[in-house]
Amino acid sequence: MKYRKIPDETIRRMPMYLRALSLVEQEGQQTISSRQLAERLHLKPPQIRKDLSYFGAFGTRGIGYPVVSTAQQIRTILRLDVPQKAALIGAGQLGTAIAAYPGFSVFGFDIAAVFDNDPAKIGKHIGRRVIEHIDAVDSLEDRAIRLAILAIPSEAAQACADRLVRAGVKGILNLAPCYLVVPKRVKVVSIDMAMALGVLPYYM
Repeated sequence: MKYRKIPDETIRRMPMYLRALSLVEQEGQQTISSRQLAERLHLKPPQIRKDLSYFGAFGTRGIGYPVVSTAQQIRTILRLDVPQKAALIGAGQLGTAIAAYPGFSVFGFDIAAVFDNDPAKIGKHIGRRVIEHIDAVDSLEDRAIRLAILAIPSEAAQACADRLVRAGVKGILNLAPCYLVVPKRVKVVSIDMAMALGVLPYYM
């Protein structure tokens, strides 16, 4: 299914709902109202109801949303109902932290391969994966890996992105502080932590 008419802001909020529902499920709660969900996420109940309404009927008026089935519906919407394998490019300090991050499991992501160009790192373990030489990214399509995380210096990011595109990658999470040029068929989400931090003093 393709949701081309859905606002990007709505799509960005769906993982928030999924994470909150996963926590509620762990707490043993079987249903949750839009008000309760909104309180957890610091949103407005009408916003949550509107977001979910784009994808059909959710929950029962006066009762709320069944936690387990609603979470499963959101996983299906986001195509997270099947495991998603990702390649991690960069085994430095940031890459090591990413490989150890437990939060990916909530969304069904598996860091299935790790690559670097440092000969001193090749063959060593990062988490449960063996670090491979960057040249091995050419095999990603054969390994059914279509997602990649870039945790490398900005000067190397574009060339690496070009290589990932040629290897069949369809989605890139870019943690390098630079803009990537890719074909329209490839989705890039960029997170510049320094830039995000840079706005905070304005509000202090």
